[in-house]
Amino acid sequence: MAHVQSDAFLKWALPRMGLAWPGFRRVRRQVVKRIGRRLAELHLPGMDAYRSFLESHSAEWETLDSFCRITISRFFRDAAAFDLLAREILPRLAEVAIARGQKFLRAWSAGCASGEEPYSLNLLWKSTLAPRFPKLALAIVATDADERVLARAHTACYPAASLRELPAGWRNAAFRCDGRLFCLKPEFREGVEFFAQDLRREAPIGPFDLVLCRNLAFTYFDAAGQAQVLDRIGAVLSEGGALAIGRKERLPGGAKGFAPWIAERGVYRKAAVSSVPANAASASRRMSSARPV
Repeated sequence: MAHVQSDAFLKWALPRMGLAWPGFRRVRRQVVKRIGRRLAELHLPGMDAYRSFLESHSAEWETLDSFCRITISRFFRDAAAFDLLAREILPRLAEVAIARGQKFLRAWSAGCASGEEPYSLNLLWKSTLAPRFPKLALAIVATDADERVLARAHTACYPAASLRELPAGWRNAAFRCDGRLFCLKPEFREGVEFFAQDLRREAPIGPFDLVLCRNLAFTYFDAAGQAQVLDRIGAVLSEGGALAIGRKERLPGGAKGFAPWIAERGVYRKAAVSSVPANAASASRRMSSARPV
């Protein structure tokens, strides 16, 4: 009965925050556990009481929203995606960047959690591609709405379980053991900047050659939110730049300005500027206020 009540509550609450119930179905226990702790803090007997509390205390919605941030992260999560980045996507983007006279290949990791994704990208570049493109450096901007996980990203120390998908030998080469944690060496942290941002409201200042937005917007946001995020990404992505989403995710129907690159792996390219919607250009003018942490 308890799970029936919690599911009913989430189906009621999530749409009011621009979130989609289907995306939360498999991870709802994480959210419900957090809500349970909040109920104890407020001395409320259950979900019905919390619903009434939300209806009379508008500020509580922000607290509930924070409970809905799903932070499943580890190095080289979906290793095949990183293999594709190394084999095809990054080399092609690097060649284009060099032809344009760029000194930096710029990437944005949206929803970076504790930093595993951007650090994985940095490891990949420095370990396999930097020797191939010695005149080009990789610069990564990583954003997340949760400042607590960003604090862990800054320390760059992780349990062994977070490293289990690393390629053989990379753990010893790139990390030092500190008790039960493995801390990323400084040379592999260089080039990654972290900012506190909510993807639903803002984006860092571009342009970017690559955007990683995996297992976030196109899983957990509602249709309107997904369309807004796609416009936001399109506004800061270079023409011909790549957008990588989760393997099981899909761009919202009617998405304009993006063409499939390797669609079965969730990789798209930004089309010519003339095909990008006008609202994406206006979104670019609204990009600002990234807050470094």
